[in-house]
Amino acid sequence: MKLPRFAKDAGRRQSAALAAVVLVQAVAALFFMGDAAADIDLDGLGPESAVEALVSLALVLGIVTSGWQLRRTLETVQSQAQALEVARGALAEVIEAQFTRWALTPAERDVALFALKGLDVAEIATLRGAATGTVRAQMTRVYAKAGVSGRAQFAALFVEDLLG
Repeated sequence: MKLPRFAKDAGRRQSAALAAVVLVQAVAALFFMGDAAADIDLDGLGPESAVEALVSLALVLGIVTSGWQLRRTLETVQSQAQALEVARGALAEVIEAQFTRWALTPAERDVALFALKGLDVAEIATLRGAATGTVRAQMTRVYAKAGVSGRAQFAALFVEDLLG
């Protein structure tokens, strides 16, 4: 499952905003470094020019450190996104393996998967083009094969497998 478009757009906007902040900091650092160099060139290294030079150096170090930290954060976010994709794939594998162990029919598999996705009996019936009574009977058979008494216990089986 991919990230929704709005999440991608928000990530791009956030990255652009951070890049703009770093750019403003870099321009400010260049300005202060140039000012300090000009002061040193005109008056020599006095207390005021020494302070300006130190502040400029601190600003440059702050930019470098922020850039490094931002890069690490973006790498961590990317790594977490990849781990989430793997977990989603693992969940699909767990679901498929359980359905096979329980020997669910193709119709029962469809109904069970829709139930895991949170659809109610009427919605499942509409999607499958079946009567609600048929879907209820199929869900009852799925629950019996899974050894549970309802939807909450049925969903919990898969969460337990992933957490275990």
